[in-house]
Amino acid sequence: MSEYPYGTAARLATQQAPSAPPALRVVHQPEGIDLAAAETAAGQFLEALGISTASESLRGTPGRMARAYAELFSPRPFDLTTFPNDEGYDELVLARRIPLRSVCEHHLLPFTGTAHVGYLPGSRILGLSKLARVVEHFACRPQVQERLTKQVADWLQTQLEPKGVGVVIEAEHSCMTLRGVQATGSSTMTSTMLGLLRSDARSRSEFLSLTGAAS
Repeated sequence: MSEYPYGTAARLATQQAPSAPPALRVVHQPEGIDLAAAETAAGQFLEALGISTASESLRGTPGRMARAYAELFSPRPFDLTTFPNDEGYDELVLARRIPLRSVCEHHLLPFTGTAHVGYLPGSRILGLSKLARVVEHFACRPQVQERLTKQVADWLQTQLEPKGVGVVIEAEHSCMTLRGVQATGSSTMTSTMLGLLRSDARSRSEFLSLTGAAS
């Protein structure tokens, strides 16, 4: 029989095990946010378009506009927690239909949709909620969908070092549906594949099939 009680032995084993790498704190804080100046500018913008803010209903609109855009451009910080891939899992990990909202940098009008993000694990696996956090991190700024798709994929490839990464985004752009061509109901799909999800036809086909992008 061991000279140590079970609890003591377990604690000793934990102390001797290699320590996990610290979680990466991910923060994106837009520089120079000045809500007062933004509110003044929003009021001037509305007045320049012939919209008076003198009424009770519109008096607070410039401030609400400023706070709304500040929120749209300020993603929540998060910890990128990873865990050792002890079982050597080598199949696809996929988070489907992650809600997405961003702002078109050309018209500052929103676009909304879903993101499908998957990867083939290497030596470490990622906490599943972090895939949605990464999408939010890059979406909360003036964007174009093509760049957003690639930024999410490239960042995961760099930080996680998986065998492959795939990102598919499908979104409806209000700059296309509410103005200009007014193509109501149209959506735009973009994709980025890295590693085996780009070079291996079977892995790529599986990813696209599971996301629905292959249909």
